[in-house]
Amino acid sequence: MMAWLLNEARNRSIRAHATGITEPAGLDDPVRIVAGVSHYSEHCAICHGAPGIQRSDIAEGLHPRPPNLAKSVKLYTPSELFWIVKHGIRMMGMPSWGGHSDDELWATVAFMEKLPGMTNQEYAEFVAASRTQGDTSMDISNP
Repeated sequence: MMAWLLNEARNRSIRAHATGITEPAGLDDPVRIVAGVSHYSEHCAICHGAPGIQRSDIAEGLHPRPPNLAKSVKLYTPSELFWIVKHGIRMMGMPSWGGHSDDELWATVAFMEKLPGMTNQEYAEFVAASRTQGDTSMDISNP
């Protein structure tokens, strides 16, 4: 009962905070998605894992344990995911990435939207493409 109550309070708070955040056009643009995999592989996979990538020991020591985003990303809208990534979730171990540009955070959300059903090989190809792309600070506001 207590776990349900805490989860419900967290989800309602996320929904309320994300109200009014507008998803940018072109969220499914391949350039944006490739830019997002770079941030995800460098900052998120350590705790959330990725196709073919296990969570690190750091994640195993967190309570509550960080969710596998390939399974849980569908529970949130892109605007809610953006809010979570930008502001973090206090007392849950989810850090704020607000020091990164909104373009970079939206690119991360764009990539996370592709996680469900992604194969290990597809993830590896995205990571390779992001390395080929090079500069992750590129302007992706006009894909």
